[in-house]
Amino acid sequence: MYMYMNGKILKENEAFLSPFDHGFLYGLGLFETFRIYDGHAFLLDDHIARINQGMKEMNILHTFSRHAVQQMLTELLVKNGLSHARIRLNVSAGEAPVGLQTLPYERPNILLFMQEVTIPAGLQEKTGFLLKTRRNTPETSQRLKSHHYLNNIAAKRELKIPTEAEGIFLTEGGFLAEGIVSNLFWVKQGVLFTPSIETGILNGITRQFLIKLAGGSGIKVQEGLFNKEDLADADEVFCTNSVQEIFSISQIEGIGVYPGRNGKMANILYDAYQNYRTLLYSRCEI
Repeated sequence: MYMYMNGKILKENEAFLSPFDHGFLYGLGLFETFRIYDGHAFLLDDHIARINQGMKEMNILHTFSRHAVQQMLTELLVKNGLSHARIRLNVSAGEAPVGLQTLPYERPNILLFMQEVTIPAGLQEKTGFLLKTRRNTPETSQRLKSHHYLNNIAAKRELKIPTEAEGIFLTEGGFLAEGIVSNLFWVKQGVLFTPSIETGILNGITRQFLIKLAGGSGIKVQEGLFNKEDLADADEVFCTNSVQEIFSISQIEGIGVYPGRNGKMANILYDAYQNYRTLLYSRCEI
């Protein structure tokens, strides 16, 4: 596969970073993962807005525009011969002397790479597990989609069947948080529930889109602080992320059993999601 790095397209095995890059030394880096559907970068503006805000938090002097990212994507899609792809847009702070730097990073490393992806037929289903590993607190006032992923990796190691399951974090205070690589939703008596970003979760782009989509469809959405007991009597449970879209949960060990891929609201939202994948650059367009 070919990738983009600092203005050049090159083969992935030709890409190298300095060992003095502070993204490597201190985890000062950010990324966005999103999907290309038939050449269209779904919710690209929302992903760009989040990574731009993250760069401000990290004092990295760079700003992405839709035009610049689309130009990279178009060239790479042609070079790799793809029309459907998984994309990772990555910013690393860049090379600097060893030591904690407070000055702005003026020469970040910009990388964009893609993987071929197939579109599954219908709503997918996984098993859920409540994790013993607790969700760590954000490094700043809000969680960034950053290089700090040890908490997620520790949680992934805890799973019994990691390829067919999603682990669900609780906060140190015992509140429901999020999945290892997803945001959590459940339904009770026609109301859609999801943990608030006050819990320290990542405010996922697909999470935000689904809340907007549900509200526009007349579905009541309630964000808040919830306990694991709130899942015990849920009518259905599902999760979201930008690559897997919406996937249902059939059961959570020790908590409850749910309709999984037969969940009514999950299917309603999943079907609506499919209608927008090749159309929208932002959730604000619905």
